Amino acid sequence: MIPNSAKPAAPDFDGAFRERLSALFAWRRDVRRFRGEALPDGALARLIQTACLAPSVGLSQPWRFVVVDDPARREAVRAEFCACNAQALAAYAGATDAGAADAGAADAGAADAGDLATRYAALKLEGLREAPHHLAVFCDRATTLGHGLGRRTMPEMAEYSVVAAICTMWLCARAEGIGMGWVSILDPTRMTALLDVPPDWRFIGYFCLGYPLHEDDTPELERAGWERRAEACVLQR
Repeated sequence: MIPNSAKPAAPDFDGAFRERLSALFAWRRDVRRFRGEALPDGALARLIQTACLAPSVGLSQPWRFVVVDDPARREAVRAEFCACNAQALAAYAGATDAGAADAGAADAGAADAGDLATRYAALKLEGLREAPHHLAVFCDRATTLGHGLGRRTMPEMAEYSVVAAICTMWLCARAEGIGMGWVSILDPTRMTALLDVPPDWRFIGYFCLGYPLHEDDTPELERAGWERRAEACVLQR
């Protein structure tokens, strides 16, 4: 136990800091368009180190980071994305056809649904070719750290802890002017095999990192007309 007199004083997060922190939240965007140059030496390792400051259930620290540099593995990941993306597009098109058949071509809702597949096909949903750095993140539920504290009734807290680490890393990256994009259109089982990690690790996400081609405080999907930010759902009991 560190004596109280030896502990550093807590920092004063004043109003100016809080305003800048709010700006950081607003400008943290899911980046899909990258410039080609690599990050400085040690930048990715520093981001991972900062991610590990995130809270984790029972201090279990279940995050597992896989830096993907091998060109063949990167290409295999991109092929996996293309396959999964084609399936997603087919599902949107199938839902459109079904909606039109049920509601009739003149129905406004069916018309909107008919546009959905077209709009989906136009979206840029990854930066796998352009991004200089690739990072996969997994969760190890079998970790003995933390002695299972907090996970007996909610074992999924391990995965939530990994997501907290990812969010911490994302904010740190943005503060350094580094873009980060989450590629979720991937099959978790295939990713475990492609990256040759222990089979009991649970795939959480695959990330592209690099300097963004441009920056914006509005989500790209909102700019593309796919969806708008909604008001928070808050209940009082």
